[in-house]
Amino acid sequence: MTPQKRNAIILTLGCVVVGYLFYREDAFWAVFGAALIGLWSAFTLLPMMDIGWRVKAGFILTVFVGSIVALLPTIETLSIPASAEGEPAKAPRIKAPAYIRDHIKFGIVKGLDLQGGMRLVYTVEVEEAIRDKRDRFMDDMRQDLATAYQFHTGEGRVTREEMNKLGDKVKISPVESSGITLEFKDPADVAKVDERFIKKFTTELSMAKSGNKATFKVRPEEESRIRDRAVAQAKETVNRRVDGMGLREASVTTRDEDIIIEVPGNDDKAFEDIKKTVSETARLEFKLLDDENDFFGKIKDTDLPEGENLDIRFEEAPAGAGKRVKTHFARMMKRDNETMQKCLERFRAWVKTLPVPDDHTVSFEEQTSFDPDTGKTTEDGWRTVFLYGRAELTGDYITDAMVARDTQSTFGGFYVQITFSPAGADRFEEVTGANVQRRFAIILDEKVNSTPVIKGKIGGGRASITLGSGDPERQLADAKKLELVLRSGALPAPIAKSNDSRIGPTLGEDAIGKGAIGAVVGSMLVLVFMVIYYRGAGLIADAAVLFNLILQMAILASFSGTMSLPGIAGLALSIGMAVDANVLINERIREELRAGRSVRAAIEAGYDKAFSSIVDGHVTVFITGLILAQTGTGPVKGFAITLIIGIIASLFTGVFCTRVVFDWWAKGKTNKISVGAEF
Repeated sequence: MTPQKRNAIILTLGCVVVGYLFYREDAFWAVFGAALIGLWSAFTLLPMMDIGWRVKAGFILTVFVGSIVALLPTIETLSIPASAEGEPAKAPRIKAPAYIRDHIKFGIVKGLDLQGGMRLVYTVEVEEAIRDKRDRFMDDMRQDLATAYQFHTGEGRVTREEMNKLGDKVKISPVESSGITLEFKDPADVAKVDERFIKKFTTELSMAKSGNKATFKVRPEEESRIRDRAVAQAKETVNRRVDGMGLREASVTTRDEDIIIEVPGNDDKAFEDIKKTVSETARLEFKLLDDENDFFGKIKDTDLPEGENLDIRFEEAPAGAGKRVKTHFARMMKRDNETMQKCLERFRAWVKTLPVPDDHTVSFEEQTSFDPDTGKTTEDGWRTVFLYGRAELTGDYITDAMVARDTQSTFGGFYVQITFSPAGADRFEEVTGANVQRRFAIILDEKVNSTPVIKGKIGGGRASITLGSGDPERQLADAKKLELVLRSGALPAPIAKSNDSRIGPTLGEDAIGKGAIGAVVGSMLVLVFMVIYYRGAGLIADAAVLFNLILQMAILASFSGTMSLPGIAGLALSIGMAVDANVLINERIREELRAGRSVRAAIEAGYDKAFSSIVDGHVTVFITGLILAQTGTGPVKGFAITLIIGIIASLFTGVFCTRVVFDWWAKGKTNKISVGAEF
């Protein structure tokens, strides 16, 4: 026994043992990998050709088997006969093994044009975008007036102490969604609203003075611009999120203040994930807690409504260097069979009845309990967090977000690490340095994520968003979704779902049938021509083309790709490219045979001389596909991605795989090989 054969036997048996152990642990992909490596190793033990050839051929066999296994759930899904509306779903004609079907969750789905899918209609709450713009004007006015009163130097943001001093002179209040009122304690101070101040703000705001008040309001034309910009930005953000979720050929369009999303497929669970990811505003804010103002401590138990599972509790909190205060918060527990969202809505409705100051806000933090024995996290309810109204930092300063593993926690888990821009990093360092030993709330979509205590000035421009405790798999899934929405950017305004419905194919049955028939007939004619013209070499080329098709489908399935009519066109085109590569190789081999070379020498020379032409042709199409994938959307992007995958698969099957078959076929032959009628 040679050392090579002994090593192959040891590797094969090792893969069998390892695969069985992983099977016992229900680690499917480890079993899958061990099985493929074992198959490859076992093939090298066959008594044929040399070891180099067996390694190459074994690799091809392994890729083929892996592709078939990856496609089995897709084949089962696509073999389900169509059922009329109201009829129960029919059983598939081809069934995948249960073990494979239960563990492979990806697969190819038909596109909107072939199968239909789901239509989601979201309405952009543009009033929130107008309020955000108004709040930015208010911040600018505070800074200008604080400078005018000489409380502030004019550099950097107004500090909390400077705002308190300013509050003794003028009250700055919002009015509805687009108005701002400046009410001066001393009527003479109205002169602070001078020509420079008016010129700065009245480009986008209208102004009216009355006594000791100055009222500003966003102009109608500016409101229209804000509305249009909010809808356009929301569409771009939704598009990035949908694209970031995979190769689904979703269509995103707008109509007035509505965003219409059409997603192909029929997977209800996937649709729910899409709804959740798309609708998350991802508005990230950092605000300071006002623990010294014990707002909820002023509420008596007798003032609490009965039957709402609501109570007032207290906690100790840091309030600056060496200082701790007793502060209260309200807590509402979830009722039996009540969702957390419904509980939060009840809680918010009650908080709206409270006299919260204009410069403060109340946010909410989820209350959970974790059982380390079962590893389960239970959602119990919500608690209030009393905050200053002004955000010290927002998600606009974020440049990157990345999922990271929590190595410090006893139970492990994941969190999302965020990176600020240089301006954001400076602001973060300034705020943390000025508020040491105070609590800082991280707020995502109006819900408090955490309230860490600032231990010292934090430089470097990095922060982290935790995802609670509990199931690490759930944390990882939540972390990936949060990473996606933060990377794609926050929505400029919340969006509310106004409608969702199932839709049928956008193409008629006749168009779908004729398109599919055209692709199949065109491909078959090419394959038949190859056999007639190149005989045995044509059969090798056809086998490579079919393998190319299987490989493309397997890659698309692994990305949960969507197959549409443009995608089918991309497959047909890639088949033509694969055939073209084989035509070049076969013609080169025929030229070498005409020149009197031996079969083996003709094959080697044919592949060497054809390779540069094949690569040139494939690279040019590959570049075109990359440009289309980068700039296109929907069906155009689907066509481009299918084409790119086809080009890569074509090089593998048309050059590498056929060469291995030719080497086996030409063994022992000297001057005769079937590459056409004259040979």
